[in-house]
Amino acid sequence: MANAIASETTAPKGLNRTTSLILAAALFMEMMDSTIIATALPTIAIDIGTNPVSLKLALTSYLVALAVFIPISGWLSDRVGARNLLSLAILVFMIGSVACAFSDSLGSFVLSRFLQGMGGSMMTPVARILLVRNTPRDQLVSAMAWLAVPALMGPMMGPPVGGFITTYFSWQWIFLVNIPIGLLGIVMTRKFIPRLGIRRKTPLDLVGFVLSAAAFAGIVFGLSVISLPALHPAFGIASVVVGSVAGVVYWRRARGHPTPILNPKIFSNGLFFRSIGGGFVFRLGVGATPFLLPLLLQVGYGLSPVQSGLTTFAGAIGAIAFKFVAQRFYRTLGLKFGLILAVAGAICALSASGFITPHGTAWLLVAVLFVAGLCRSAFFTVATAMALSAVSDEETGQASAIVSVAQNISIALAVAVAGSVLQASSYLRGAELGLFDFRVALLFAAAVSGCAILFLIAIPAHANQILSSKDGAKGEPVE
Repeated sequence: MANAIASETTAPKGLNRTTSLILAAALFMEMMDSTIIATALPTIAIDIGTNPVSLKLALTSYLVALAVFIPISGWLSDRVGARNLLSLAILVFMIGSVACAFSDSLGSFVLSRFLQGMGGSMMTPVARILLVRNTPRDQLVSAMAWLAVPALMGPMMGPPVGGFITTYFSWQWIFLVNIPIGLLGIVMTRKFIPRLGIRRKTPLDLVGFVLSAAAFAGIVFGLSVISLPALHPAFGIASVVVGSVAGVVYWRRARGHPTPILNPKIFSNGLFFRSIGGGFVFRLGVGATPFLLPLLLQVGYGLSPVQSGLTTFAGAIGAIAFKFVAQRFYRTLGLKFGLILAVAGAICALSASGFITPHGTAWLLVAVLFVAGLCRSAFFTVATAMALSAVSDEETGQASAIVSVAQNISIALAVAVAGSVLQASSYLRGAELGLFDFRVALLFAAAVSGCAILFLIAIPAHANQILSSKDGAKGEPVE
């Protein structure tokens, strides 16, 4: 590689449990905050003098900020150091949180959420960079299990926690509680996380950054508008088209650029491609569950928001439970069979969840959702670890950014598709949204998730060696 590469300092090889928990806590704060305001939107709208539909632009502005700045997170981490960037990201997130709490108009609230999203955009990819660069590959599955938990728990806990705070306190506390958590996160990051990371003095590909921002922001904004109709769906469709065109232009340009923001050549690594592809498709289905299940329980079965939140929380418990058996599970079954089993379990649980009533058999529904959370955690923990282990340390920054971009686009697409299936089913029946429509949407989501197996069956037999050796794949292509 032409650019000079140097480590910041020496540091002990391997993150201890304390450091893993610090990173997980930072991600949990960001993941939960991205959904926590959903139940508070009507109250916030009244307080700042707007309507709840228009206020959904605040949700969209947060997602757009993620889409714009995630691609540049790898480049920034190499320039300023991953630990420094994580501290800065938490600080920006806190400033955005304070701005949200003191917003008194739709415009100020939307801009504050965008600022909050700028900080949030760096947390997940940079935490993964720190974890991978400081953890031997044979310990990565166990370490990554901690980072998978907040991603799975956050969307489940956000709505009930937001409803509780809004009901018994005030909506401003949804954002102000981030301040002590963020301050503690910065202190713990500076104290416990090793100052180790690869720095590359590569110039910023400004044109590539603009194109990638237009591509990902256009697609995410468009899908969000389609699924959360704060604007006319035509705006969403046009945005997706513009974003897709920008993405094609970026891809063609990046293939010949010496230092692109996101290098398409990384997909020539077969194991990385299969991990990303399988995760993207799997998330297209299961990513709709935080949207579908609360609606099913409240609209289909008439539960209260609190009852719905407590029921769906079983999935978060399942995600935590897998952390304790992650290493042993894959050591016994192997990567390929373990991942396929996780997908099979998830789609069975997802399909069954639409046909079990919470009245009289609530325990069975809770058990099914627990299994669903267990299987989702089993898949995402190793799929992400496998993708990042397949590349060299120099490529970790870009690989982590690509993982995060794929995650955000797939979730936005999952919600948009699930919403479209619900509406289409209701329209074809000529009736209002009902239980039948939710069952159709859940079965469709399960079928889409099952397509991930097409990627998994192509995983090479020697892939187990990558996560059992200390140094991983060293970045060589795995065909």
